[in-house]
Amino acid sequence: MKLPYKVDLSNKVAVVTGAAGVLMSGFVRSLIECGAKVALLDINAAATEALASELGENALAVPTNCLDKASIVAARETVHAKLGKVNFLVNGAGGNNPAASCDNETMSPDTDVVKSFFDLEDKGLKFVFDLNITSAFLVTQVFAEDMVETGGNIINISSMNSFRPLTKIPAYSAAKAGISNFTQWLAVHFAPCGIRVNAIAPGFFVTHQNRALLFTEDGTPTARTEKILGHTPQKRFGEVEDLIGTFLWLASDDASGFVTGTVIPVDGGFNAYSGV
Repeated sequence: MKLPYKVDLSNKVAVVTGAAGVLMSGFVRSLIECGAKVALLDINAAATEALASELGENALAVPTNCLDKASIVAARETVHAKLGKVNFLVNGAGGNNPAASCDNETMSPDTDVVKSFFDLEDKGLKFVFDLNITSAFLVTQVFAEDMVETGGNIINISSMNSFRPLTKIPAYSAAKAGISNFTQWLAVHFAPCGIRVNAIAPGFFVTHQNRALLFTEDGTPTARTEKILGHTPQKRFGEVEDLIGTFLWLASDDASGFVTGTVIPVDGGFNAYSGV
């Protein structure tokens, strides 16, 4: 990965959750290139270990269930033993689930042929909330304890859904709005401890989770893609590299030391466009 610029993160011991994903693995690579020691937390052990092996001695694979506090505490013990105490955290674990998504963009009296809002089950809603909010809450609870006396930096991953809820995915939109609010709460709560807390809100990026919604098997854009790009002034999906400049700016205490409690869109203009 070619960085837009480099910052000195050689004093950072970082934890990144969801580390094996498309976007988070990009963050991991940028942290490594800037000198940080990075613990890769992800439930996908094989992918996490493969990425750590590729990145070298400053990357540590720690397969972890970020919805299980005992698993997170065990991960912290491993990180302490191998890398030391943590002063940088990226809460990147998250995502949506089909069980929490309906088929119709708006309600119609004819709901027999689609999965409507009324067909969504509470277990789907709970799964998406847990995956996004509960994981960030538990991981922060465990690792921020390292930062209370020495200071630190926490970056959460929100979404454009937190500003403008998308059709079909009510649980994910609400969960990411919760992440933005939680970011602001944490920033105020931890400010006396010298812990900064911010969030990045990506616009539309193609990932493993959403690829099937955006493209057909032969690579043709779906109707959903056409609508997304029609409402994105830059008329393209984001690339991982588009996030790195913002991420490194927030990662650097020298560059953004007076920045906390913010949610920064990186969205190609999506949030600015009214549709008219």
